[in-house]
Amino acid sequence: MLFVSMLIMGMIIGFIGIGGAGITIALLTVGFGVPIHTALAVALSAMVFTTMSGALSHFKEGNVIPKTGAVLGISGMVGAFMGANISNIIPSDILGKMSGSIMVLSAVLLYTKVYQPQWLNKHFPPRAGLLDGHKLYIYGSIAGCVNGLISGAFGIGAAAFIQLTLMIIFGVPVLYAIGTCMMVILPISIAGGLGYFLNGQLDLWIFIQTLVGQAVGAYLGAKLTRLAPRPILKFFMVAMSASGGLVMLLLY
Repeated sequence: MLFVSMLIMGMIIGFIGIGGAGITIALLTVGFGVPIHTALAVALSAMVFTTMSGALSHFKEGNVIPKTGAVLGISGMVGAFMGANISNIIPSDILGKMSGSIMVLSAVLLYTKVYQPQWLNKHFPPRAGLLDGHKLYIYGSIAGCVNGLISGAFGIGAAAFIQLTLMIIFGVPVLYAIGTCMMVILPISIAGGLGYFLNGQLDLWIFIQTLVGQAVGAYLGAKLTRLAPRPILKFFMVAMSASGGLVMLLLY
């Protein structure tokens, strides 16, 4: 049942083009009774493989700002490893509610980005031109560490946080923010997954079922994306992101 559920979820993830870590955590904990720490470990470790192909594809297409991505990615690894170790000492009931809250906040940011871009640009105007020089390393180290800490502690990719950070603080254009975000998430998920693994929280059998099910499902679901009207895709992008957090807050 776990594999079949992940296969179906993978199809939905591939169809609407989201990472799906939040809904994966909710399904594992609420649906299958997996301990929250193990669910976070599985979700974060699975992202290593689901983002690897996407990051490589964006890099080949030239949609990545390598220098900015490297600064945030390296500092993000430190934050993610710290986050995984901090998460390990937080009681399960508190961690579940905290993870749900972060997922809902991520969904709110995604909603603002998708449905209210004019409001977002008015109140948080993107930086004109790429941030470089010593400020890139200072701001990048701080932003990368914070985003990595969020991702590592709560098992999510933090894509909404990272993309907005790239656009507003570092002046990365929208298209490049998507590709660079994938580059940043990859080392973050590696370090976070390693942190959970070293703490003995990663269940390899659950991880394999989750990874294989979602990978096969995402491949099939991606083939259907072009068939759906854009308003439907936008709605389900936000709804799927919010549902994981709401399930954790209300049912965990």
